[in-house]
Amino acid sequence: MSAAFSISPAARAQLPEILGIYNEVIRNTTAVYSDQEVTLANREAWFDARVERGFPVLVASDPSGGVLGFASFGEFRAWPCYRYSVEHSVHVRADSRGRGVGRALVTALLDRAAGMKMHVMIGGIDADNATSLALHDSLGFKVVGHFREVGYKFGRWLDLKFLQRLI
Repeated sequence: MSAAFSISPAARAQLPEILGIYNEVIRNTTAVYSDQEVTLANREAWFDARVERGFPVLVASDPSGGVLGFASFGEFRAWPCYRYSVEHSVHVRADSRGRGVGRALVTALLDRAAGMKMHVMIGGIDADNATSLALHDSLGFKVVGHFREVGYKFGRWLDLKFLQRLI
């Protein structure tokens, strides 16, 4: 982890910054298969649901406390026999990409998942997102599925890759 930022549990007061990052990702990337920005109430409900279930919501913060990125994981599927599998997401502020923030957040999530006795971490990544795919590969994730043309955004069909890592 870089000395230029730290990883910690997110605070409710950071949700407006998390919202800003998330909506920028929706507006400008295919990292989220949505073309509809969300509200602060949506992020509050998401945060509350994660915390209530005991799932982590982490932030990478600069020395002044500004949020550079956030990450979390939750249920992969709701049925009981999937209880040891989680699906994660990580999003980095546009001006902080390429600085190791995403790597630090995913690494911290893997540590939290191990501490919770999870067995598998799963990620769904746009098939054209070479940076995220390379990051996950370097952290031991393997592609286990490729869904063709399952999303439509920015006037084109999108392929989704599922990756997993045994914890």
